[in-house]
Amino acid sequence: MRIIAHVDMDAFYAAVEERYHPELRGRPVVVGADPKGGKGRGVVTAASYAARKYGIRSALPISRAWRLAEAARKRGEPEAVFVRGDRSLYREVSGRIMAIVAEGADAFEEASIDEAYIDLSSLGGMEEGEAHARALKEAILEREGLTCSIGIGPNKLVAKIASDFRKPDGLTAVRPDEIQAFLDGLRIRVIPGIGPKTEAVLQAKGLRTVAELRGVELAQLRELFGKAGEELYQKVRGNSDDPVSNEWERKSVGEQETFEEDTLDSAFIQGRGAELASEVFRRFVAEGFQTFRTVTVTVRFTGFVTVSRSRTGQAPASAMEQLQAEVRQLLEPFFDARENPKGKKIRLIGVRVEKLLRAP
Repeated sequence: MRIIAHVDMDAFYAAVEERYHPELRGRPVVVGADPKGGKGRGVVTAASYAARKYGIRSALPISRAWRLAEAARKRGEPEAVFVRGDRSLYREVSGRIMAIVAEGADAFEEASIDEAYIDLSSLGGMEEGEAHARALKEAILEREGLTCSIGIGPNKLVAKIASDFRKPDGLTAVRPDEIQAFLDGLRIRVIPGIGPKTEAVLQAKGLRTVAELRGVELAQLRELFGKAGEELYQKVRGNSDDPVSNEWERKSVGEQETFEEDTLDSAFIQGRGAELASEVFRRFVAEGFQTFRTVTVTVRFTGFVTVSRSRTGQAPASAMEQLQAEVRQLLEPFFDARENPKGKKIRLIGVRVEKLLRAP
């Protein structure tokens, strides 16, 4: 019997801020860009559970988050605290937590800075898996002062959905014969891969719960979503064979920047592109990579229309100058009719390298 656990730290960035700054504990904490009195640019990186009660969520424009916080304050609610965040601290804490999570597991897979999968099949049964999960939660709380939520199931898909079921500080175990009963009453958005666009398509057809979606025939899902429809058909049934892999490998390294003001100043934007490329290359080297083949730039215009363009070289590249040159060439069409026929100003740019090879 497979026993897979998904460990998900609770509001990780905000929780770390509270852990290292006790004066923030229990307060609505928003990690992200400077709100500048509602005129700031950028987005929310993370929000504590107290801040989420105000409607503040990750990826929300920071100006909108500030307005929600102000509305709450005027209602007499506690005032939100906005912090810029410390990524180096988050990575340091994450490294220690991942070492704890990996202890005693058959296999370990770090899914992101604040979540991981572990295979506990050798324990023999769900009861033993739950006991391991409780001990793991206690160890993380004792050593790092942070809480996590853990989902346990017969595969990664069910475990991930279960970890979000009783957040924060939750533990949910779903046995094989309980999968359908567990999933059926949930909203379709809990299924990994169903984002806002897919959800809108399905809701337009009156499909809002997993049970309703499970009633759709495979042929219809194929017609709507192609191969993704086949995957969706399996997911709503709780089926997944994905292994917990110790061979997880980062597929890309990227950075992005939101400008203080929307602009079409090519010299300024190209300069920021070069700086982003420099930072991406620094991280690329620090993480032990030797070459890259694909360079991608992302451009977000006024109005939030976002476009990405990539170029993959025939030969691997290994120099910062090569990356900067590719970024410069990929950005150039956004200053004229080739990619920007209406001359829209630019709000954000991003740089990413992919098809990475580690140094031997």
